[in-house]
Amino acid sequence: MKKLHYSELWCSSPRYWGGLAALVFIILIGVGAAYYMEHNGHAVTGMSNQIVWGLPHVFAIFLIVAASGALNVASIGSVFGGPLYKPLGRFSGLLAIGLLAGGLVVLLLDLGRPERLIVAMTHYNFKSIFAWNIILYTGFFTIVGFYLWAMMDRKGYKYYKLTGFAAFFWRLALTTGTGSIFGFIVAREAYDEAILAPMFIIMSFSFGLAFFIITLMSAYWWASRELGDLRLAKLKNLLGVFVGAVFYFTLVYHLTNLYITQHHGIERFILLDGGVYTAAFWIGQILIGTIVPLFLVYSPAFEKNRFAIAIASLFVLVGGFFQLYVIVIGGQAYPMSLFPGKEVLESSFYDGVVASYVPSVPEALLGIGGIAVAMTLVAVGARMLKVLPDSLQDPEDECI
Repeated sequence: MKKLHYSELWCSSPRYWGGLAALVFIILIGVGAAYYMEHNGHAVTGMSNQIVWGLPHVFAIFLIVAASGALNVASIGSVFGGPLYKPLGRFSGLLAIGLLAGGLVVLLLDLGRPERLIVAMTHYNFKSIFAWNIILYTGFFTIVGFYLWAMMDRKGYKYYKLTGFAAFFWRLALTTGTGSIFGFIVAREAYDEAILAPMFIIMSFSFGLAFFIITLMSAYWWASRELGDLRLAKLKNLLGVFVGAVFYFTLVYHLTNLYITQHHGIERFILLDGGVYTAAFWIGQILIGTIVPLFLVYSPAFEKNRFAIAIASLFVLVGGFFQLYVIVIGGQAYPMSLFPGKEVLESSFYDGVVASYVPSVPEALLGIGGIAVAMTLVAVGARMLKVLPDSLQDPEDECI
């Protein structure tokens, strides 16, 4: 097998600089949206005391979950010894760091008082799953940073396997912690499920790989470098497996709720009577995020069609975003059962009433700005660090 040579993404084409300028412009718009919400308060958003986690939180969780999954490609190369994936490990680590940073930026700006992050970093309540996640996020940056160093520096290569295993298990813990934020909220019928933790793990595999495929194709297109069909086919087929696995966990989740009589109300709300949430589930998650990508991935007509691979990956991301929207916001919109088995005849606090939520433009701009931050970090990092091979042509003498 021909020895790979890594180099920075020294790309002077208008495609690179034009794309980078567009990302910076989107970031500035997102910062402006955060400034507007910080000075005017949450009254200018769609959030309320019923819906306390809004669209920015969906964007943040989406990026954080995808960050864990983006590292999956590096794990396959180091932990599981996949030779076709090993050359992609450096870019996988860079993308994971970028996505996590983008998600945390959205959360930080949505707090209204970003400087209060210092309190969360210095004072821990170990009974809080949110405090656990602060440790998991900072640990992820540290471990993946060492993992990148071990892959890029000859002096650190002896730690390659060790850091690979550490990063693999840490990212599983990170996604478990993110899913457990919802699984531990027993007061919400949509959240009180142990299956949410493993479901978030497989969701991370799907979202992260979709991000990886899109960014990898974009990087090699920007730099006019060769990207072989074999690796893309492997990544595409793996994406199909993950999409199918997400659908399986979703099916188990809803079948379990349908079996539990107490949860029939939330299931009817999500699957039949939830209005925008029902549409987001069936059209966004199932049709756009599951059926169409699986067709594009496994249909013989699109076997080597790179445009179809890119569209399938994009649809997986869109469907995943809708899935998190239904989980995060739909789960809050459905009224809590304050007195199980009893009927509340009158209340001035909207008890038993489905909460209304209409996302505002600043919320959307802040979330899109977070995605732009992640992609900018990846683009700049690829230009400064040797994370991409000069060529990823199909191997001729490699066991596959």
